[in-house]
Amino acid sequence: MNKGVIAIVGRPNVGKSTIFNRIAGERVSIVEDIPGVTRDRIYAHGEWAGDTFRLIDTGGIQLADQPYQEEIRAQVQIAIDEADVILMVCNGKTGLSEDDKYIASMLQKQSKPVVLAVNMIDDQIHMMNIYEFYALGLSDPIGCSGIHGIGIGDVLDACMEKMPENLERDDYEGIHIAVIGEPNVGKSSLVNAILKEERSIVSNVQGTTRDAIDTPFEHDGRPYVIVDTAGIRKRGKVYESVEKYSVLRAMSAIERCDVALFVIDAEAGIREQDKHVAGYAVDAGKPVIIVVNKWDAIEKDDHTMVKFTEKVRSEFAYLSWAPVLYVSAKTRQRVDTLIPEVDRVCENANRRIPTNILNEVIADTQLTNPAPARNGKRFRVYYGTEVSVQPPTFVLSCNDPKLLHFSYQRFLENSLRNAFDLEGTPIRIIVRKKVSE
Repeated sequence: MNKGVIAIVGRPNVGKSTIFNRIAGERVSIVEDIPGVTRDRIYAHGEWAGDTFRLIDTGGIQLADQPYQEEIRAQVQIAIDEADVILMVCNGKTGLSEDDKYIASMLQKQSKPVVLAVNMIDDQIHMMNIYEFYALGLSDPIGCSGIHGIGIGDVLDACMEKMPENLERDDYEGIHIAVIGEPNVGKSSLVNAILKEERSIVSNVQGTTRDAIDTPFEHDGRPYVIVDTAGIRKRGKVYESVEKYSVLRAMSAIERCDVALFVIDAEAGIREQDKHVAGYAVDAGKPVIIVVNKWDAIEKDDHTMVKFTEKVRSEFAYLSWAPVLYVSAKTRQRVDTLIPEVDRVCENANRRIPTNILNEVIADTQLTNPAPARNGKRFRVYYGTEVSVQPPTFVLSCNDPKLLHFSYQRFLENSLRNAFDLEGTPIRIIVRKKVSE
């Protein structure tokens, strides 16, 4: 069951990212013993006692005028706005600070429940340090250690207890579609064409869409949610703070979507920043459909589409698995092909492959094309299994992961794609050394 969003806030160097990584179960946030390492919001999924939730790590807030403080405070406010529960983290070793008091006063003005965690409490001796944090006037402080995992369960219990019962988020059923791309490629026009209504503001001025807008709709009796996102530009090109944070919301939309429609402007052609935008969806493990918009504005002959597709494949080699569709949001030409394609790639991203069939394919692949020898040894897979979907993730038990060259890993991936219909979705391959019995 989805239990909403937890935002972690606090002053610098209190261990927010360590707790974030501990809850997320992986090293998502950079952890250094230097204040201010985390500046942007970072998202991850967490799970506790059968409930799943989204987790947000934020930069440290300070009273002192430090670099990036204005941006960090704006980031934290966005995280607070998105959150259902706020987890404030303090440093139990250094004690209560003026920055802690400032943050507590800021949180008291919010209408969100707050859980207070006093980090770096590694033993019973330091447990006495938590009592001074009652002065913040928040909830009862909970002693914990992000490094050792002590008390993290108590922190999560408190967060789940304070989570609102009736969350509006995720009330929308169906496949979530994020429409992404550079500014002014026609994302809002495409959303309107899919919805067959003027839902989003359309303008030739770049940056008209400032937020990620969720719109539920039905197609052939099936529910969907489409998200029109702000155009994503490279960091150096983002000047206005309001645009910067709308881009961050677009990144959040990518993180929670089921399928990303990556829109390219046929008139403008492929631009360098397009590669960065698509990369965000791939890094998030999302299925991608490449949508070439404004196709009506192109002078065409019998080879135009073939040549453009070749250019797309050349420029986006890492998206060789993504289908390419040519549409015109303005005339609604071929727009009706998008939703059936969304259904197909979403089904592929959720495909479960029987273990016996998977291992037959792996065995045949190695028999016909064994891995090249390295230092007299040859990489060999003994057994494979699919451990998760969205995206399909395969764990391969092998003789030595160090013998696997990236080119042979790519060959194995292509073999799986050829054997099973995995078009439109990234796949992940994890190799592990076979444990001797």
